[in-house]
Amino acid sequence: MTKSRIVFTTIGSLGDLHPKIAIALELRQRGHEIAFATHKEYQAKIETLGFEFHRMRPDNTALDDPEEMARMMDLKTGSEYIIKKWVCPVLRETYSDLMDCAKNADLIVAGEGVVVAGLVAEKLGIPWVSSAMAPISFFSVFDPPVLPIFPFLAKLRGFGSIANRGVINFAKLVSKSWGEPIHQLRRELNLPPLAGNPFIDDKFSPHLVIALFPSVLAKPQLDWPANTVLAGATFYDGSQNKTDLEPKLKEFLDAGKPPIIFTLGSAAVMAPGNFYAASIEAAKLLNKRAILLIGKNAPPEHLSSDIIAIDYVPYSEIFPRACAIVHQGGIGTTSQALRAGIPTLVMPYSHDQPDNAARLQRLGTARVIPRKNYTASSAVKELGKLLANPEYAKKAAEIGAIVRQENGVIAACNAIEKQSSVERRSRFL
Repeated sequence: MTKSRIVFTTIGSLGDLHPKIAIALELRQRGHEIAFATHKEYQAKIETLGFEFHRMRPDNTALDDPEEMARMMDLKTGSEYIIKKWVCPVLRETYSDLMDCAKNADLIVAGEGVVVAGLVAEKLGIPWVSSAMAPISFFSVFDPPVLPIFPFLAKLRGFGSIANRGVINFAKLVSKSWGEPIHQLRRELNLPPLAGNPFIDDKFSPHLVIALFPSVLAKPQLDWPANTVLAGATFYDGSQNKTDLEPKLKEFLDAGKPPIIFTLGSAAVMAPGNFYAASIEAAKLLNKRAILLIGKNAPPEHLSSDIIAIDYVPYSEIFPRACAIVHQGGIGTTSQALRAGIPTLVMPYSHDQPDNAARLQRLGTARVIPRKNYTASSAVKELGKLLANPEYAKKAAEIGAIVRQENGVIAACNAIEKQSSVERRSRFL
């Protein structure tokens, strides 16, 4: 087929970036020209992979600022803070940056939160693809999400679509004012007004929407956009060209029984609170070996020989060797744990994480503990139940087999190429 110049644009954590890298690698292999527009903090990663890089604001300073990350990950106000204080104040800069990168593009593939992608595509007269990284993105009345700001409303789930529609309409009302800067920018650009809330029901591309999460988490619903393709998760964690674990970690894994892995992903790890201290004590009380993935945090002191702390290791290399995984419920970590077929204890922070946790619980692969309740004693109690009941491990293994059979990268790339071909044909009709 005709080769295209495709621009990938994303904001957020590595959980947002890595799935796009997985797709971009395959599209490049198929002969397409790829460029990335994203945070300056990811420039080295993108250029090391040989992709063209363009800085797109806002900068992701929270990756080195624990206080800023804590504000972004707050259960009640995190989403509002990100939109009002991080995304919207630099909308025009984001638009300008993406426009510069996409002016010669044939297609834009946009991550969650890049609210200017549609504006740029409309101005350039090119198609764009939006991605849905987690089921909560769809705000379906038939498969309602757990909203972090109103988690108690999840209790209405069983009352049917009428009650669920009320919950979602309530969320739209609460967030209505958040979208005013987007409406204003559209007016400045002489673009037609949006009919709905730009963060809930008017955020998807009219051309193609790709759902990039394991199909076990959610099935297509009647109120999903009709142009949605549920591709499945797309995995990239930097391990594709690596074959060996570092000697210290390999020696630890080979020296005893499978450990519990404690991790907070790539974002929440910047605001860990008491997570690691409580986890160390819990592992000792359970008499279990443990691996702490601590990111840039200082290594804990006085660890026993049964507990090891390391900054990072690709999840695909280490998760399958665990007896249980304790994590924050981010969609990237969630997908990797599902693929590994290992039961989990989820301590969600905010955004999509409470909803992901509830879905894992309904699958039967996980137990859930609120972040505010995470202590050594509560972790011991929940992990004890998780490890003592063989049904969790059995169900996790069954789900893992299903996830490993999916090939989200191929499905996503096929859908993107199909969309590009349709658009090219339409230009010549």
